[in-house]
Amino acid sequence: MPYYRVGQIVRGSKLVSEELQRKGRRRRWLIDYPRGIPVLIFVLVTAITVLSVFAIERGEKERDAADVARKAQAMTSAIERRAYTSSAYLRAGAALLSTQDEVTPELFRRFVSELRLDANYRGAEGIGWAPVINAGDVAGFETRLGMSRVEEKRVTPTLTEQPRDMLTPILYLQPDTVRNRRALGYDMYAEPVRRAAMDLAAANDRPTASGPIVLRQEGAGDAAGFLVYMPVYEGLSSTRGLKGFIYSPFNAGQFLDSASELVSYEAVGARLLDGESLGGPALAQSDSWIDGRATVTREVSLANRMMLLEVQSAREEGLSSMSMITLLFGLAVASLLMLVSRLLTQQTLEDRRAISWFEEQNSIRNSLTRELNHRVKNTLANVLSIVSLTRRRSDDLDEFAEGLDGRIRALSATHDLLTQSEWGTTPIRSVVEVELAPYARDEDHSLELVGPHTELAPNDALSLGLAIHELATNAAKFGALSVAGGSVTVCWTQVNDTLAKIEWVESGGPPVSRPQRRGFGTDLIEKIVAHELRHPVDLEFQPEGVRCTLLVPVRKPSEFELRRRGPGGTSA
Repeated sequence: MPYYRVGQIVRGSKLVSEELQRKGRRRRWLIDYPRGIPVLIFVLVTAITVLSVFAIERGEKERDAADVARKAQAMTSAIERRAYTSSAYLRAGAALLSTQDEVTPELFRRFVSELRLDANYRGAEGIGWAPVINAGDVAGFETRLGMSRVEEKRVTPTLTEQPRDMLTPILYLQPDTVRNRRALGYDMYAEPVRRAAMDLAAANDRPTASGPIVLRQEGAGDAAGFLVYMPVYEGLSSTRGLKGFIYSPFNAGQFLDSASELVSYEAVGARLLDGESLGGPALAQSDSWIDGRATVTREVSLANRMMLLEVQSAREEGLSSMSMITLLFGLAVASLLMLVSRLLTQQTLEDRRAISWFEEQNSIRNSLTRELNHRVKNTLANVLSIVSLTRRRSDDLDEFAEGLDGRIRALSATHDLLTQSEWGTTPIRSVVEVELAPYARDEDHSLELVGPHTELAPNDALSLGLAIHELATNAAKFGALSVAGGSVTVCWTQVNDTLAKIEWVESGGPPVSRPQRRGFGTDLIEKIVAHELRHPVDLEFQPEGVRCTLLVPVRKPSEFELRRRGPGGTSA
C-alpha cells in the first residue's frame, strides 16, 4: 500500500476518533446532568422568548409613541383651525355691527343665520352680542331685553349688589335656546376673568380668548369653558368709541371632543389646559384619560391665548397580542424541548445502563470462561493424579478399573452438587451425604452426621468430597462399614469465622492396624486434599477404628464468587 494512502487512513481514523469523543462528551453531559440539561434548555428558550417579547413591546411602545405624537399634532391643527374659523366669524360680525346705528334682534338673527355655521364651528354655544352701557342705561337695556319675551329679564349682578359704571350685559345670544337664554342679561364685565379678556381684546382689536370660566348656560353645573371676544367700534375706526363685544361661548369639553372627532383618532386620551394658569385644573379632558401615563404636549394658539394640549395613548396596559402569541408559543416550544431533552436523557441513561449491563455480562462471561478453564484444568489434573496413583497401587486391571471408577464417580457426585448450587457455596452436610449415600440405606451399620450449617467454597467442597469418598471406600473394604454393627460418625464444628473442623470416627468394625505400605487413599488424603485445603490432615489408624481430622477454610457466602488464579498460576 502506498505511503500516502496509509497517511490518509491514519488521519481519517483520528478524525473519526475525535468525532466519537465529541459525541461521547455530549452524551456524557446528558448522563451527568439528567435533570439539569432539560431545565437549562427550558431556561434558555424561555430567556430567548422573554427577550423577543421585550423587543416586540419596545417596538410597540415606540410605534405607539409615534402614533400619539402624530395624533397630537393633528388635534392641535384641528383646534387651531376651529379657533381660526371662530375668529373669522367674529371679525365678520364686528365689521357688520360697526356700521349699524342700532343692532336689532332681526338684524343679529339674520346675520347669524346667514353664517350657516357648519361642523367646523362645533363645540361653541353660539354667537352673542353684549353692548357697552353705563349705569344710567340699565333701565332702558332691561326694557329692550324684555321685548318679545314672556318673562322679564334683569341685568345681573344688579348695581345694588355690585356698583359699577361700565357694563357689558348680554343682549342677544343665537341660537335662541333654553340653555342660551340663561345667559341673557348677565354683565360679563362684572366678572374679573371675562373683564380681563374684554380689555385685552379692546386693546389689541382682535379676537381674544378668556381664561377658564363656568358659562352662565351651565346653570348649577360646573363644567369649564371659555369665551372668545371681538370688540365692535362705532364706524370703521377705533377712535370713535367702543360699541360693544361680539363673542362666542365654548364648553371646553365639547370643544375638545369635537376636535378629537374631527381628526377621527381613537385609542388616545387628551386634555386641554390654560397655558397662562399652569397648575390649575384642566379645562377639559377625555373619558379615556389616565393620570400618571406619559403624554405628548403641544402648544395651541387659541384666539390670542396660549393653551396646552396633552395627548396620551389610551391603549390598555399589558402585553400586546403579538407579544402574547410569541410568549405562549415560546413557552410551548420551551416545554416541548424540555420534554424531548428529558426523553433523550432517559433514553441515554437507559442506553448507558444497557451498555453497563452488557459490559458486566461480558466481564462475567470472560471470568466464567477463565474459571471454567481453571476448573477443567484442576479437574483434569486431579483425574490424572488419581489415574497415575491408582495405576501404581493396583495389582491388576480390575482393581485399577474399580478404584478409578469409584474416585471419578466421587468427583462427579460433588460436581453435580456444586452444579445444583450454581457453583456457589455448598453446605458440609450436603457434601458428606452425597458421598455416603451408597451406605446410608444399609441396615447392617449406622451413619451419624452432626454439625452446624456451614457453607464451603466450590473447590473446598470438591476436596472434602474426595476425602470423604476415600474414607468411606476404605471403611467399606476394611473398616466399620465392612461388617454388621459397624458405625461411622462425621461431626464438624466451626473453629472461627474462617475455619471449620471435620472429624471422621469409625467404631464397631474389625480391629485396625496401620497398613504395611501406603495406599493411594492415604496419599490422596494426606497430600492432594491437604494441599487443596491448605491445612494438614490428621489420619490415625487406631485399633477401635480409623479417625481423620480435616481443617477446611470457610469463606463468606456471596451471590456469585469467582476463583481467580494468582501469580504463578496458583488458585486464589
